[in-house]
Amino acid sequence: MDDATVAAYLSRIGSARPERPGADELATLQQNHLASVPFENLSIHLGEPITLDVDALVDKVVGRRRGGFCYELNGAFAALLSALGYSVTMHSARPFIPDGSVGPPFDHLALRVDLDDEAFLVDVGFGRFARRPIRLESRVEQQDPEGVVLLVDTADGDVDVLLDGQPQYRLELRPRQLADCVPTCWWQQTSPASHFTQSLTCSLPTSDGRVTLSGDRLIRTVNGERHEQTLAGDGDVLAAYREHFGISLDRLPSAPRARS
Repeated sequence: MDDATVAAYLSRIGSARPERPGADELATLQQNHLASVPFENLSIHLGEPITLDVDALVDKVVGRRRGGFCYELNGAFAALLSALGYSVTMHSARPFIPDGSVGPPFDHLALRVDLDDEAFLVDVGFGRFARRPIRLESRVEQQDPEGVVLLVDTADGDVDVLLDGQPQYRLELRPRQLADCVPTCWWQQTSPASHFTQSLTCSLPTSDGRVTLSGDRLIRTVNGERHEQTLAGDGDVLAAYREHFGISLDRLPSAPRARS
């Protein structure tokens, strides 16, 4: 990533270029990224293919001022962090599903950032999740604006990540490449069984909660209280994308596919 692209990316997330790749600077970059770049799956319902090419991912976030899902957001953020001098590796993760089991490998992508003698779990692509880096070697509760994070070792050498006591995903510690996620990314955007083909979402954390647009439903969570509004028409939905997420669309995404 060249200096001009780095500068444009930092401007996109409202961050100054850090003087050094430190822990506090990493926390600021993560929080600003989460507050600026929405978690969204609009491309799937707009008929836009998602290609796991770093330049394409950065252009989507920076040039097109869009968001994305885990492979896109963490893939682009990893490129920015690397350009700023951070040591970054990508890791497969398996989100927990309601019955307590875990999904398949590469169902999620998260980042590890190594600083001096300390490693951090960094994730800007999991929707509601920790807003600050998580110390990867710690096995005690870690406070975060989103709640209490706890890492638990598994018998197979992976790490379960819990938020407020609820398992979020099982992190694999072996480093991976973005290309390793291509088959699962293709499945996520094409399979009728994929959560992302069955739902439509665009979401950002706010200073006091979260704002989400799901189809024509605008959902605001403020200090733990949920407020839901059904928007009147297409114009109101397009305006909500612009107002709350900074996304300008010339047409609405199609309705999610029903499970067959």
